[in-house]
Amino acid sequence: MLHGQYIFTQIMNLVPWERFQTSVERYRGDYRVRQFRCADYFRVMAFAQLTYCESLRDIVNCLQAIPRIP
Repeated sequence: MLHGQYIFTQIMNLVPWERFQTSVERYRGDYRVRQFRCADYFRVMAFAQLTYCESLRDIVNCLQAIPRIP
C-alpha cells in the first residue's frame, strides 16, 4: 500500500506554479478553454517525457495503469 506520494507528485511540487500561472495569464493561455487547462497539459507532457511515451496511446495506457487514490 502506498504511504507517501508518487515520485511524479514530488516532482510536480517543485514546479513554481505561481510563476507558471502568471505566464499563462500574461499570454492568455487559458482563453476560451473549458476543461483542459495549460497546467493540465503541462502535467501530461511532463509525465510523457518522464515515462518515455512516444504517442498519445502510450500516455493513455500509462495513466490508466496507475490506480486512482480517492
